[in-house]
Amino acid sequence: MARRKRRPPPAAGGPAPDASPLRVPAVDALRGLAILAMIAYHFAFDLRFFGLSRADFENDPFWLGARAAIVTSFLLLVGISLVLAHRARVAWPAFARRVAIVAACALAASAASYALFPATYITFGILHFIALASLLARPLAARPRLALALGAGALAGGLAFSHPFFDARATSWIGFTTRKPATQDYVPLFPWIGVVLAGIALGAALARRSFAPVAGLDRLPAALRWLGRHSLLVYMVHQPLLMGALWAVVALAR
Repeated sequence: MARRKRRPPPAAGGPAPDASPLRVPAVDALRGLAILAMIAYHFAFDLRFFGLSRADFENDPFWLGARAAIVTSFLLLVGISLVLAHRARVAWPAFARRVAIVAACALAASAASYALFPATYITFGILHFIALASLLARPLAARPRLALALGAGALAGGLAFSHPFFDARATSWIGFTTRKPATQDYVPLFPWIGVVLAGIALGAALARRSFAPVAGLDRLPAALRWLGRHSLLVYMVHQPLLMGALWAVVALAR
């Protein structure tokens, strides 16, 4: 009888033999939490859209801070995901296909926002940013220290410098504006690319420890991990569902 070969143990700091290096349950759970926060924020926004609330999303420090925290969490996770893609040796064609899907969804979001808000439609929102930042930051996924240094510079420069040249629609996507453009969603390249690069440094640090610092998140409900694994799909469908439900409630209440 042939002796059964023993499987080699995983390399130190690496995933278990049967685990996908692209799927870390704790990271999926974190992304799921970010998705829930985003849905709650958009629900509050939709309440105002239908005249059921007077929340001041443009000036109230609470809502401004909530939006900044949600965007920051998503973009840190983009950086962490770039590290996972590098560790999994995802080929550029497969990576480019994923970015192309995000870009297509960004165009769809722009078209939908134009139908609802023609004067303030989305020209460069979070999906547009993620598609571009993923391409720009991917080469730094293997160099977390350089990514952290460049990220700190991008954050500092993006927050400290501004010029009227960047206020035009054709250049506002870069950042450095003197005022926020009239748009429903605005995530410019600077300073936000700095957060993605910081996420690369964070992802590399977590990967060196096999994601042990966040392992406890594995015990969160499986629904959160599902949301995290399907975040793009949820992002695209949640607003039509929320607005449709609120429209029905308002129509029935009349």
